[in-house]
Amino acid sequence: MKIAVWDTYVKKKDGTIMHFDIMAPDEIRDTEVIYGYGKEYLKTKGQEGQPLTAKECTYCHTEIIKPQWEDDIKEKGYFIYEMENCD
Repeated sequence: MKIAVWDTYVKKKDGTIMHFDIMAPDEIRDTEVIYGYGKEYLKTKGQEGQPLTAKECTYCHTEIIKPQWEDDIKEKGYFIYEMENCD
């Protein structure tokens, strides 16, 4: 399965920048769906209400799914790859 990687930078409530990728099946290109995934994730981090638009989240590239992402993608439709300030 190919997945699309959406590079995302969100300003947290404390002013620091969260950097993470939203990974979803390649055929999902509706940005509102992708932003919805990001907003759902932000809620789990206590960052609900922070802006998540084309300014914060852009399509980056496509890659082949890795086994460690597959369960989340099958269950939720997406996987979040945390990179910076995601605690």
